[in-house]
Amino acid sequence: MPLELQARSIADDLRRRAQPSETAGALVIGLINNMPDSALESTEAQFKTLLRAAAGERTIKLRLASLPDVPRGAEARAHIAARYWHLEQLFEHRPDAIIVTGTEPKAAVLSEEPYWARLAELIDYADANLLSSAWSCLAAHAAVLHLDGIARKRLAAKRFGVFAQHVRHTHALTKDLGAEILVPHSRWNNVALEALEAADYRVLTQSAQGEADLFVKQRRSLLVFFQGHPEYEQRTLLKEYQRDVGRFITGEYREFPNPPPNYFGPEAIELLTQFESRLRGGELAEPMAEFPFAKLAASLQSPWVPTAVQIYANWLGYLVSERARG
Repeated sequence: MPLELQARSIADDLRRRAQPSETAGALVIGLINNMPDSALESTEAQFKTLLRAAAGERTIKLRLASLPDVPRGAEARAHIAARYWHLEQLFEHRPDAIIVTGTEPKAAVLSEEPYWARLAELIDYADANLLSSAWSCLAAHAAVLHLDGIARKRLAAKRFGVFAQHVRHTHALTKDLGAEILVPHSRWNNVALEALEAADYRVLTQSAQGEADLFVKQRRSLLVFFQGHPEYEQRTLLKEYQRDVGRFITGEYREFPNPPPNYFGPEAIELLTQFESRLRGGELAEPMAEFPFAKLAASLQSPWVPTAVQIYANWLGYLVSERARG
């Protein structure tokens, strides 16, 4: 099987038996999953599906972990306790690389988040000890802030949808991508392309709005950053859009959210227009119960998936090459 999810219990087995052959020939990847409780398990599934598709003939051993300082409810804590490795266990049996997700921010400034100190330590550890690390969305913003003092800026509107990205440079990660790719985004903040390039980051893909999407920096190891979410599965943006509609209904958002561009087809847009009209007209006794989720889901496609698989296949290939170099 190309991808094996290694349960937390294997850490004790490895310590007892001390057998290097346990992972011989396989790539060991740590997924540091910091997503909020509502997205914890779906994020696991997204990355498992993506890595399995990207692995090809390679064997991937995936180990789950999470920053312990991320606030959690009882159910999520129990899930993590049963399946996730402690960070100390994960790095005692050092992986080849890690993927680090973001989470929903609570503080106005990233350095004031409760997990900031531990995340900063993780950034430094990954750079000093691993072949490579991949940082997603908020985690990417945190990493460039910690490493180079590049602060993210609030966007005037949420960058939410599927956006075309132009491939700017030839790199191991952009092999076989073509000139233009599609990538889902869901974020309120941006790190400026000009600031990244001034600090010697290499921006590999760029949107028509002039924003960096995929960028890298070679330090002691290769640091890979995603402002977008190539790992998203077909319905992820729909679930987030439904959540944002709910926030409008409860009054948290003042404006009804715009549908994510390049995601819904004409029939889906018509369904949403009708829903909004009926909502504003006071025709819906239980608005969220009448949100047309199933009909919208049935119309969706996910054209970004082949690109996501290729990027991660390229990354895995890079890890294999670097490990062979010793």
